[in-house]
Amino acid sequence: MSRIGKNPVDCTADVKVSANGNVITFSKGNKSVDLDTKGNVDFNIDGNIITFATKSQERQDRAFWGTYRALAQNIVTGLTAGYQKQLEINGVGYRAAVQGKVLNLQLGFSHDINYDLPEGLEASVDKNVITLKSHDKQLVGQCAAEIRSFRPPEPYKGKGVKYVEEHIVRKAGKTAAK
Repeated sequence: MSRIGKNPVDCTADVKVSANGNVITFSKGNKSVDLDTKGNVDFNIDGNIITFATKSQERQDRAFWGTYRALAQNIVTGLTAGYQKQLEINGVGYRAAVQGKVLNLQLGFSHDINYDLPEGLEASVDKNVITLKSHDKQLVGQCAAEIRSFRPPEPYKGKGVKYVEEHIVRKAGKTAAK
């Protein structure tokens, strides 16, 4: 079983941490993110170091211990370095463009797909690569998965939207049986 909750979360000097009841607030510049622990774990803020402790030794409380520690670490990493995912579009006539807060996708359907970018997410397109950036890890992953779901890659020609680091296992077509 993992003991990730034991590790302290070290906030850099430019990330300010404060607590109000069960809510931990992380802020850097004009960005501010709240983490509501809902009273599931105990935490202690000592300068720029946050430590988490379990309420009891029950299985559910130990799970919350590691979860909230990981969420806090993800918030600190997002505020300092940020998160990004890259999607690659493969296919003849498949293209993407960013128009303000809308990502316009042409993926071989009879109509364009206009994906409204949520608040806090930046998108850019370079040839056939879509780059999504944000300080929220969950938001980047969710939006990347939604964009990929419009046209997932198919195994015969590899056409569709895939993650840049994703490997598509190719299948042989009908002519391979001969």
